[in-house]
Order: sequence, then C-alpha cells, then structure tokens
Amino acid sequence: MTTQRTSGRRKQAFAAAAAVAALLTTAACGGGGSDDSGKGSSTGAAGFDAANNKVAQASLAKKGGTLKFGGAQDADSWDTTRGYYGFMWNFARYYSRQLVTGKTEPGKAGATLTPDLATGLAKVTDDGKTYTYTLRDGATWEDGKPVTSKDVKYGIERVWAQDVLSGGPVYLKDVLDPKGTYKGPYKDTSKDKLGLKAIDTPDDKTIVFHLPQANSDFEEMLALVSASPVRQDQDTKSKYGLHPFSSGPYKFASYSPGKELTLVRNDKWSQASDPIRKAYPDKITVTFFSDANQLDQRLLNGDLDLDINQTGMSPQGRTTALKEHKGNLDNPVSGYIRYAVFPQSVKPFDNVECRKAVIYGADHVSLQTARGGPVAGGDIGTNMLPPSVPGAEGQKYDPYEISGKNKAGNAELAKAALKACGQPNGFKTTIAVRNNKPVEVATAQSLQASLKKIGIDAQIDQYDGSQTTGIIGSPENVKKKGYGIIIMGWGPDFPTVQGFGLPLWDSKYILDSGNSNYALIKDKTIDGLFDSYVTTLDDAGKEKISSEINHKVMEGAYYLPFVFEKFINWRSDNLANVYTTDNYSGQYDFVNLGLKNPKK
Repeated sequence: MTTQRTSGRRKQAFAAAAAVAALLTTAACGGGGSDDSGKGSSTGAAGFDAANNKVAQASLAKKGGTLKFGGAQDADSWDTTRGYYGFMWNFARYYSRQLVTGKTEPGKAGATLTPDLATGLAKVTDDGKTYTYTLRDGATWEDGKPVTSKDVKYGIERVWAQDVLSGGPVYLKDVLDPKGTYKGPYKDTSKDKLGLKAIDTPDDKTIVFHLPQANSDFEEMLALVSASPVRQDQDTKSKYGLHPFSSGPYKFASYSPGKELTLVRNDKWSQASDPIRKAYPDKITVTFFSDANQLDQRLLNGDLDLDINQTGMSPQGRTTALKEHKGNLDNPVSGYIRYAVFPQSVKPFDNVECRKAVIYGADHVSLQTARGGPVAGGDIGTNMLPPSVPGAEGQKYDPYEISGKNKAGNAELAKAALKACGQPNGFKTTIAVRNNKPVEVATAQSLQASLKKIGIDAQIDQYDGSQTTGIIGSPENVKKKGYGIIIMGWGPDFPTVQGFGLPLWDSKYILDSGNSNYALIKDKTIDGLFDSYVTTLDDAGKEKISSEINHKVMEGAYYLPFVFEKFINWRSDNLANVYTTDNYSGQYDFVNLGLKNPKK
C-alpha cells in the first residue's frame, strides 16, 4: 500500500505548499466597513461568510456566460485516475461522472453520498462484500455513445496501471485486490481487457463489485473521481490528462499546461440523465499565474470569479480584501489539521509523559498566530480529528485543555510531566521542518521559544521539503537525525476516519520508506478499532468508533495539534449558487456555480 500513502502525502503536501502564501503573516486584520454584515453590500457582493456552509445567491444563477477561474497552481493531472489534488477532484466533475457522488448541498450535507450515473445507492449484500448498481438511461459520452458498465469497470481498472498512471489514490486497488493479483488493463491478456475478477458487468446497465473483505467506506471510494468511467477506445494512457474524454456536461476545448484550460458545453450531455449537474455556464476557463499576488489582483479587479486552488488569498491580497471587499470573502474550515508529531523511536519521546510535557509546555495561542491567526490560520486545534469527519467533536474534545486554561502553556503541568518521565531538568531534541514552508518554520520557532521556558532545548533542522518522503518518511533516518518533533499537516481523502487516520495511526502502515505513521504508533486497541470500523455498516456505529480512535490517539499524546485550518477565499460579485462543502474540505462546490449576469 505504499502508493496509496505516497499519493495521500502528495495531496496534503501540495495543499500545504499552495497554502503557504495564505498563511505567512500573523493574525489578519478585520476591516470591512459596509461589507461586514454578511447580508450583502451595495457592490452586489453576497456578504462576509455568506457562502460558508450555506448557499449564497442561489436563485440568481442564470444560464449562459463564461465562468472564470484563476489559479497559482495547475492540477497534478486532469486524468481522473491520476489526479490527487482536492481542487482537481472538485473540478473534474464538470467532465466526468461517477456511480455516486457528494450531494450538491452546503456543509456537512455535501459529504453525503447520492446517485450520479447509478439509479440509486448500492444494493449491498453478502454481509457487506457485494455492491450492485444499475446505470441510468441516457448517460452518454461526448460523441453520443452511451456510457456502459464496461466503461465504468475499465476506468476503475486503470488504477492498477501504476507503472503508467501513477499519482492518484489506490483505495479501490487495495480493497478489491489486496493481494495484487490483477496487473491492470495494459497488461491484461483477456480479449476485452476487462479481466479484473472483482468486478462483474453482466450487461451494459449492471455492475457488481465483489470485495474479498467488507469495507464500510467502499462506496466513499467509488465517489472519488478515480472511479470515473473511461472508454477503452479513447484511452491515450499517459497522455489522457491532456484531453480526457467527457461523460459530463462540459468537454475540453483547449489546454496549455500551466497556462490555461477551457471547457465548453458537451452538446451530447442530457440534463434528464444527470440529477447532479445544472450546467449553468456556457464556457469555463482557467487561467494559471506564476505570481499569486497577480492572481489576487485579478480577483480584486473583478476579472476572475474565484481561485481554483481554494487555499486562500496571499497576505497582500487578503489584507486588501478584508479592508475593502469583505463581502466577497468566506472563511471556511479547510478540513486540514496542522500539528507536531513525536516519533517514539527518538528518546525521550518513547515516554508518554515526555510527550505530554511538550503539549503542556507549548503556547497554543503563539502557534495559532504563527499559522496566520484565528482568521487565516484557524481555530486552536485540541485533538486530531478534522471537523469534516463524522465522529469529530471539534474543540469540545480537549483532553489537555489546549483551548482552555492551558492555551498559553502551563509550565507547572509541563514540569510535572518532565519529572514523571525522568527528565526533571528538561532535555535536548530536534524539530524537523520543511525548508520550503515558511509558515512551518515560523511554527517551529514559536514552539522552540515556548519549550525553552520549561527546559527543553529544541534545535530546528530545516530539511529539503521536496524530499519529504525520503527524509521524514524513513523511520531509520528520523531516528538517526534525532527528529523528536516533526511538523506536518494532513487532510482526509474522503470524510471518514479511514480516509483520514488509517495511514497515520494504524501499525500496518509503518513502512521503511514512504512512512506516514511518523509517531510509529503500534497500539493494539487502535488497530482493533480500525478493524472493527471497516466491518461496521451503520453510521452511528462508525461515528462512535471514529471518536474512540481519536480519543486513543490523544490519550497516547502522540501529537500536538496546532489548528483546525481555515482559509480566506474570494468569490466575485457575479458568482451565484455558491457554497462551501465538506465533501471537498471546505472548498466551494464548483459543479453548480452560476453567474448572476452571464453577459458581464
């Protein structure tokens, strides 16, 4: 399962990289004047936070016009099999459909699954090991041919072709073929190249998945764009991301990597076959900028409608926007947690009390400020489960009173913990931090200063951020370097405890290279809870286990959470039917955005 974790880390590493510009400064200014109210403004903006977990200007969306995205970062790939950036998953639904997808509703409701290509959610039988779907009538490709069950199967089979199509999530591969028996469609010796035994297509409208072992999040995995259909005769393999063949309401018109992307209407798409997509704009454009400040200026000028990357404005643009255009801004929770983690292989962090000493000794307000403050950085993190994950309790679960009486640090409790772990005079350690992440360096410096007050001498080692996998992903190297504290961040691939925490906390995920379980957690209770989770089919039971896993992780003091991350995101005056969704970690849901004035 190395690929899965490497890919997951790529997703979170990118989000961190793209977010750096948004998080460099300390607490953002308030400002705002007439745009402060959230009730709209004289300029036509919807109001501050008007689209944060609720729909802004829903009734004002009209058919037609050009929806204009900007971005400081192109997708890793527009190939539905290879893409791993969150914004790519969001955008790809313009030209790809899945059996099921997230509801087009704001906030938590957006993370609830609903049928897309399928007529309904799965018919689950055989104690959770068999999933059966029937495809809708009228779903077609951009040349008018029908989308069939074999197209869905082939699209999923491409996940096995990791030697050609690496980079995307491999949950489906791991769950449907845990022994790696199938070699992928490009090495498939069967005549139709549909030799994956775990998927049956008895007719063009029926698809049946056979899991060797039940997994209660399997349908969540089918909602990822990596489960999109791909038609065999249109598969250009490694070049597919340059011009994917559309099953959605829009198709590629032109694409110049790193410069621009234009989608136009797919005239073969049928609204009657698609309960998800309203397809308001006639055209969708994306312009990429190498300079984030230039992007922000174009947003402020009204030349663009929104930022495709959805990782917040840069400090300069954010300051201007908060002062002069606050009604155009939303401040969503991103779904990411930023934190420090303590590898148990590095003494004295093999002792839980020494880990607690750091948690109690840290100044959590200072750490929040280093991240960008409460507005651009996020709420003080009190535990390790993102708010978007069912079972999360937010700041209500605060076992170390991080957001309460200990938020500025508690030297008395820290020193008591040091005494309990046999280090009454403190100790020396090293904080590992990526050198290409200024916000993480600032966080490390904040932590270093507060630990000094309790006798912990923490040196900071800035390592090459582009080499993360081989440096902190190697437990042997972490031990050799004496990295007692590693600064990182993580977000869910899909909104469940499995989609977030499995690579971080399950002992099966400790690897010699490409490791993500940096704390080296080997807890039979946690492993057992994950094993129970994947076979628990009712939502209430899953939420209970999710909370229990989070509690066990926090009781072990393996992590010091910094913030439940937040962003400042821009929407133009002309944007309608706009809302944030938990399905894409607090991003705007792209798929049904419209324009108030299509001629503008």
